[in-house]
Amino acid sequence: MNEIEQLIYEGKADEAIRLLNLYSAKYPADDTAWYLRGNAYRKKANFRQALNNYLKAIELNPRSPAVQAYAMLMRILDYRNNDGYNP
Repeated sequence: MNEIEQLIYEGKADEAIRLLNLYSAKYPADDTAWYLRGNAYRKKANFRQALNNYLKAIELNPRSPAVQAYAMLMRILDYRNNDGYNP
């Protein structure tokens, strides 16, 4: 998993997702893989897939770090700056 985290950090999200897909085929109940795949999709700005993966990680482990990642991404997506609208 450290190698995959490093790939995500380096911006190699596609490679990380490929490896996570292979890993998840063998270990579908590993919430860490779902969380990391969510991070990789977030890095690619594919927020829908990121949220879906975070939710799967949370379903498998309610104490997953995906809980915070999901909440953070939702706050970002829900942000509105009302000052930018015309009165």
